[in-house]
Amino acid sequence: MDARVSVKDRNGRAVTVGEHVRILSVSPDPDMDEDELDMIMFMVGAISEVEKIDEEGRAWVTMWWNCVETTAVSSVGLFSHEMEWVPPELG
Repeated sequence: MDARVSVKDRNGRAVTVGEHVRILSVSPDPDMDEDELDMIMFMVGAISEVEKIDEEGRAWVTMWWNCVETTAVSSVGLFSHEMEWVPPELG
């Protein structure tokens, strides 16, 4: 169960699990290695579905990457100022 039902995006609009957001910025962990950091930074500008909302008010999104020999995944928790709600027809 999600800790919160919704969070606000940068424009004050409520965002819920299952809705799509545009990733405007990210706050990477300072302990990330260079490959992880590259993948997280590449997410900026992408549209992704909100998978969960945590107790700190972050909306969690995930992107999958097709690499040469494998698949990689990056998940990031977005605060309100880091995302913007996207209408369903654009998500």
